[in-house]
Amino acid sequence: MDTRALRPLTDTTGPFVSVHFDDSHDTEDAGKQLRLRLKEIEAALSEQNADPETVDVVLRTAEAGPPPVGRAGRSLIAANGKIVADRRLAAPPAGQDARYSDLPYFLPVVTHTEDVPDYVLVLVDRVGAEVEVHHADGTTRSETVRGRDDDVHKVRGGGPAHRSIQAHSDETVRRNLEDVATHVAKTVERTGAGLVVLAGEVQARAELREQLPEPVRSITQETETGGRAAGSDRDELDERVHELLTGRHLVELDDLAERFRAEVGRGSGLAVSGLQAVTAALAEANVATLLVGEPGDTEVLTGTEPTQVGVAKPRLAALGAEHPAKHRADEALPYAAVAVGADVVVMDERIDLPDGFAALLRHP
Repeated sequence: MDTRALRPLTDTTGPFVSVHFDDSHDTEDAGKQLRLRLKEIEAALSEQNADPETVDVVLRTAEAGPPPVGRAGRSLIAANGKIVADRRLAAPPAGQDARYSDLPYFLPVVTHTEDVPDYVLVLVDRVGAEVEVHHADGTTRSETVRGRDDDVHKVRGGGPAHRSIQAHSDETVRRNLEDVATHVAKTVERTGAGLVVLAGEVQARAELREQLPEPVRSITQETETGGRAAGSDRDELDERVHELLTGRHLVELDDLAERFRAEVGRGSGLAVSGLQAVTAALAEANVATLLVGEPGDTEVLTGTEPTQVGVAKPRLAALGAEHPAKHRADEALPYAAVAVGADVVVMDERIDLPDGFAALLRHP
């Protein structure tokens, strides 16, 4: 996950209230279930002697705003009576978390927030296409590519005259789709989109894909769902696009795991694992991507600055932290990663991570 959106956490003084919960609205009693979950969260934070003002703002924020559609999760992080991070999650977290600690806990945000790239959705037929650019910030821009529609229909019958008319019709369709392909290619170049999804008429999709330049074709996926015709199921199309984006994310995780294994195998010095090596790299701001497995309750030592992190007091003293404190590694290391501008990725079981952490470095 690109952690730039979490950077305000490193500019905020704790302690922090961090809550992550199921915010699904897929049942008739969803509102009641949410209130019950919030009561559990309030009780858990009370047991930790959390700041009442900060707890109150978290609870009020959790009930505010329009509910999501279907299954979802939510993460709220607050400090000093103010919300610092409020993120909707693509799926409910595996378990409900409510922490009050000196450092924020945001791994569930990383786990359930997919880095959605800008993508282009093309609804195409023989006449033209609706081209939608979906930006990572949730905004959408739509454009229409119109071709000639007076002679694009199949002609029945036979004989030279009919064949001539049909050939002219096919040529018109080809030119229409050529215009669409040019528009899509320019759109991808302009936006840096990471995915193109083709929907619409089967033959038009196939012909359009063939006309796309290879760099665009390589990031293009087709779907049988959706189209330009009135009555097309948009909800089903949006769900299919989400599936394609999720699949792309899983492929990226597999590629990242393979890259890590390759760097370890080459002995390049660009991949390290274990708390001692990873904390040393974070302290030197030399981490490009922090890889997280199952850290459990492991603790590390930290100073007053996010990058003052290590496993031994002499190391903390060398970093200028004379009175280090113990903190959970699943809070301290991602927090340091955000401070140095590193990505944070939860790897599940794709690679073996000693102590639950590894890192890809910026330089050996």
